[in-house]
Amino acid sequence: MAAITSPSETIFVDVKDNVCWISFNRPDSLNALNSELVNALDHIITAVGDQDDIRCVAIQGAGDHFMAGGDIKKFKVMLDTEPDMTARRHEFERLLHNVHEVIFKMRKLRQPIIAIVKGAVAGAGVSLMMACDLVVASEKSFFTLAYCHLGVSPDGGSTYHLPRMVGMKRAFEIALLGNRFDAATAEKWGLINWVFSTEELEAKAYKIVSSLATGPTHAHAHAKALLNASLDNTINTQLDNEITSFVDCTATPDFTEGVAAFIEKRKPKFEGR
Repeated sequence: MAAITSPSETIFVDVKDNVCWISFNRPDSLNALNSELVNALDHIITAVGDQDDIRCVAIQGAGDHFMAGGDIKKFKVMLDTEPDMTARRHEFERLLHNVHEVIFKMRKLRQPIIAIVKGAVAGAGVSLMMACDLVVASEKSFFTLAYCHLGVSPDGGSTYHLPRMVGMKRAFEIALLGNRFDAATAEKWGLINWVFSTEELEAKAYKIVSSLATGPTHAHAHAKALLNASLDNTINTQLDNEITSFVDCTATPDFTEGVAAFIEKRKPKFEGR
């Protein structure tokens, strides 16, 4: 397995036990999103997609917070130093295109992605969190889409994911009011999967990550693809896709192992292929 490295200090990356650990590394700014971090994340996610030995991706934030949105201080500098409105629009357009490329690659990645969140999860942090397949959160986490407080509409795929996760009325509430809500509420609304105490978070998250990293990676990839496509497909198309995926999985060593383990009444030892 080739080593995966981060091209910048804005993200720390470590690969061990078939897991790629990605840590946003701007704790002094609450891991606020900037161009350098976006480019680093794009580089890492692309590299992960080429590594068959990586069976799970875990994303977290350094320090006490996951991500408190975009880097507003950088926005202010741009407003103060770039009077040309066309040039300003192009700069924001370039940034968002890059962010959205990362979101798209995350959703298409065959390996399951789990976000481990604590502290502030705001703006782009919410968007990136929703692009992950699973989310485990500290009970002290707090969430806000927040874009409306800056006078802009949401980005990062949040207007795609929100209605699918929480329903249209709740999505309007979250997007238009920008109210802050706690982890228990996020779990109730379907934005996250598990809430644990701050003291338990690391151990509980590691247990879930380990379960994913030792699971049937090929089957996980098919399940992800099926679920991601389901809301845009007819029932007939989805049923046909399920047949194709299931049959493909039956040709893998993990299927042979899964059947044998069931018959022998033991836990399967999947190799991820």
